[in-house]
Amino acid sequence: MTSGNSEAPARATLCHGRIELALHQLQGGSGRTLLLLHGLGEATPRRVPAQVREWSGPVFGLDFTGHGASTLSAGGGYTAEALLGDADAAVEHLGEVTVVGRGVGAYIALMLIGARPESVRGVVLCDGPGLSGGGIQPGSPFVVCPQFGLGRAPDPFAMVELARDIRPPDYAVNFVRFAMERSQVPDPITVAAVVRPEWLAAVAREPGVVQRGVTTALAGYGRT
Repeated sequence: MTSGNSEAPARATLCHGRIELALHQLQGGSGRTLLLLHGLGEATPRRVPAQVREWSGPVFGLDFTGHGASTLSAGGGYTAEALLGDADAAVEHLGEVTVVGRGVGAYIALMLIGARPESVRGVVLCDGPGLSGGGIQPGSPFVVCPQFGLGRAPDPFAMVELARDIRPPDYAVNFVRFAMERSQVPDPITVAAVVRPEWLAAVAREPGVVQRGVTTALAGYGRT
């Protein structure tokens, strides 16, 4: 979800505790809102990504804490739950949404539909950086580049703390089951990722989770 277009989208500022979150509107339209959640070290693109251009409703993108135009968390302390709070603030502002997430954004999208199945009408989980897996296997070394410092996003603390999740894959699976029990959307969780860390592979194996492309998934969610 990147673009070379220099024209900045419209932006609103939301508050999550002491953090100011940037919520960007990339497209207008009528109908349900599509919310984009970026990967680790990324930010909301300046234009609607090609895979979601057929969405007829408004399209928004949220910059997580420590990313893009959102403010940084003092001293780190980045967790998936903290970013879930960011996404929850966006849903509170936007109302009913469908969500497309990349990498760490996919993990947050999954948690979000498990926590708020009445407001999240389908999620699409895509490839992207961040939270490369859980379980007992060691992760790859992660080096933070110097240019990420000096108080600019992405926050180096976020780059380290959200690169990998120490929790086992069944933690993510719990959110699948919460969503399946309470969602009124047919096939509420779609896995569109090709590269699947342990947590996402476990999610994909759960009954009711479908595997299909982003465009196909959004065409279905747009009709519900």
